[in-house]
Amino acid sequence: MFGWASRPQPAPTVISQLTILAPGLLGGSIARAAREKEVARRIVIWARRPEARPALAAQPWCDLAAESPELAVRSAALVVIAAPVDAILPLAAQVAAHLAPGAVVTDVGSVKAKISSEGPAAVGVSAHFVGSHPMAGSEQTGWEHGSAKLFERRTCFVTPQPATDHHALTLVSHFWRDLGGEVATVEPQLHDEIVAHISHLPQALASALCAFLAGKDSSWRDFAGSGLRDTTRIAGSDPKLWRTILQQNREPVLAALRQFQQELSGLEAALSNGDWKAVTDLLARGQAYRRGLRI
Repeated sequence: MFGWASRPQPAPTVISQLTILAPGLLGGSIARAAREKEVARRIVIWARRPEARPALAAQPWCDLAAESPELAVRSAALVVIAAPVDAILPLAAQVAAHLAPGAVVTDVGSVKAKISSEGPAAVGVSAHFVGSHPMAGSEQTGWEHGSAKLFERRTCFVTPQPATDHHALTLVSHFWRDLGGEVATVEPQLHDEIVAHISHLPQALASALCAFLAGKDSSWRDFAGSGLRDTTRIAGSDPKLWRTILQQNREPVLAALRQFQQELSGLEAALSNGDWKAVTDLLARGQAYRRGLRI
């Protein structure tokens, strides 16, 4: 199953209360965008760090910074769990008994098979869970770096299960659309295969390249131009966050790495053999793919 939300788009679906749990860059951006685009009447946020709550409460896009996740989800029509992927299901289970009947819970995790399959049981029978993943972000972390424009023209995956409630699926799809995203409905396992290639593999390669160069003369980096900076920008991302993502999506990422190693071996062989046609063909294929990216 793979589909894009249809256009033209109707007026925003106004949510009575939006609750965001454990906001980082994505959670902070969701709150900003929801307020700017008038997607929610009331925005409640819970942050893990107690010292962050007064700062959040002072923001114009936060109506309440709750002292606990249980308090934060009360009366929420939609709950967005913006925690790291390994904390999403435990947090969903923690608040389950405090969710209003019919409440919808979604997440922003970049690995979906486990979360989408176990999410419904985690939130209980009176609420609904729909997995989602906006393809937005940067190497920066923290809600302080959020932007109301982060989701504009960015793909937002929604990954329902066969038994997912239709109303809940519609609400989550419209929510991401109303924040500016372009919604793609995808089976969870297919999502994980896709992002292993277009997101997790690039992160692994950028980090591996920087780790390799770290073993060379440290002064060399001072001579680098925009090519190295552009290629390795995402290597500045949080290592702990990405370790968890790679753990959660281990098999699809391994498959992508092995396939890429074959491509790299082909380039090595072509260079070794002086096969300049093969080198040119690879460079041309790469150029064509890059030109086709939606930037």
